[in-house]
Amino acid sequence: MQAHFNTGSRKAWTRRHRGIFRWAARVTLLTAIAAPRPALACAACFGKSDSDLARGMNWGILSLLTVIVFVLGCIAAFFIYLARRAAATSGAENDAATAAPELSKQP
Repeated sequence: MQAHFNTGSRKAWTRRHRGIFRWAARVTLLTAIAAPRPALACAACFGKSDSDLARGMNWGILSLLTVIVFVLGCIAAFFIYLARRAAATSGAENDAATAAPELSKQP
């Protein structure tokens, strides 16, 4: 059994909501333009730089940078480990390949 959809009412519904969205966007834009407020910095930047809030923000920045450096260092160490392992594996294969012909030359 096939479902019957009324596409005409759906188009009208979409047009009506699109109009409401445009109206809301215009009202929001006009409100933002008509009632400007001065841009104030946060309390840490705008206030005293030696306050507890500023010290806490500095420690937060330092701890986040420490975590980032640690994670990037671990990723770099992993790739260095892979490169050394690949070099050691290829070196062992080369040693085995050069030893095989020498064994066949012996009487």
